[in-house]
Amino acid sequence: MLHPLTGQPAVDQLVALLDLEKIEVGVFRGDSPDVSPQRVFGGQVAGQALIAAGRCVPQDRVVHSLHAYFIRPGDSSVPILFHVENVRDGSSFSVRRVVAVQHGVTIFFMSASFQRPEEGLDHYGQMPTDIPAPEELRTLMERLEPVADRLGVWGEIARPIDVRYVGAPGWLENRPAEPKQRVWMRADGRLPDDPQLHACALTYASDLTLLDGVLATHGEVWGPGGFTGASLDHAVWFHRPFRADEWILYDCESPSASGARGLATARCYTAAGQHVATVVQEGLLRPVGDRLHAGK
Repeated sequence: MLHPLTGQPAVDQLVALLDLEKIEVGVFRGDSPDVSPQRVFGGQVAGQALIAAGRCVPQDRVVHSLHAYFIRPGDSSVPILFHVENVRDGSSFSVRRVVAVQHGVTIFFMSASFQRPEEGLDHYGQMPTDIPAPEELRTLMERLEPVADRLGVWGEIARPIDVRYVGAPGWLENRPAEPKQRVWMRADGRLPDDPQLHACALTYASDLTLLDGVLATHGEVWGPGGFTGASLDHAVWFHRPFRADEWILYDCESPSASGARGLATARCYTAAGQHVATVVQEGLLRPVGDRLHAGK
């Protein structure tokens, strides 16, 4: 049986995880959950880095994009220090660079740009129409239960994001090749009314299933008999306001894979069909059995 922390308690833990401790001007400290894999989840460090950047910009500016690189695996047993550099404050935009450090070395860095809200042109493409509603799909816990005996720590970690797969998840055996990997996702409880926190929660969630879009193209799976992977870089563009505790369709596909690297893109739509964010990630993908080098 699976007994991970879910629902509002898991969301509250995520909010606490993103509430960094200020050490000095432009320096913050973040922790990992008590129950977590040895390697820090990439969405966690990206979300925490965005929180650090957001606390160092004028309050009238909201994040519109971030670009990040995962340099080394993070150690979940020790805190992460986030150093924020003020790159520029203009009349409309602010840019910050965040470096995440553990054991005296950089594990991650990110540039984030914030904008004072303005009016302008407005358009977006149509959301896919052939998608089942999230209420019609099985929960992640229901999906995981048949394979609970081989999940290890992955069956015990908190699940603050409610994820509903439209197709076959990447850890199911013998799944068909699919050109898309679509999931509905939302925080599994209520978040505070802070737009910056909702952007950070989506950043956290955006690293959960994106590389699965690469494997789905080939009908491949994660784990024994399949592949192991790691995020290399990650970019998010935030187009419109949204709530991360309301359903968002994560519409993923992979335009290219080569050289043990796979590129995945995703468009994020609200249930009402608004395109609120776009995500792009390249990841390292190697057959299980090959050594996944920590230094990439």
